[in-house]
Amino acid sequence: MDDIRFLVSHESLGGGEGRFLTIQPVVNGSLLRDLARAAEAPAAAGDGQPDLAGSYAGLCDVDVLRWPSRHYLGDPVLQWFDEGDTVLLGCLCGEWECWPLTAQIEVTEPSIRWHGFRNGHREWDLSALGPFEFDRAQYEGAWERTAG
Repeated sequence: MDDIRFLVSHESLGGGEGRFLTIQPVVNGSLLRDLARAAEAPAAAGDGQPDLAGSYAGLCDVDVLRWPSRHYLGDPVLQWFDEGDTVLLGCLCGEWECWPLTAQIEVTEPSIRWHGFRNGHREWDLSALGPFEFDRAQYEGAWERTAG
């Protein structure tokens, strides 16, 4: 099983114009955006835009997203593709719609699974990212710790 925690912290967004409270996933000890960077690097380089790989930030809508929200529990507040996807990360500018990273979240009794990662503006092959499967009790405990 994979390990998850959710980091609620201040990030510099909008080209350093300010620090904002964000929430972002940490999977197996690595920020999800760093894992996404590694998966996106070949496609971004192939597009001639290597700096786009992993250029994500945590989500700013912390008060709406953090526990007891069910956003990361299969009932997304933020969606991009309208296919049941959940926005996991947004753009470095602070607007999630500008550069979203999404995944499908499946919730079962023993586990929670993230798969089908996609970028909202590029049809990159992100099959190297995930899938991730988390013990449901560990996942929910990590999620509950995001409460304000």
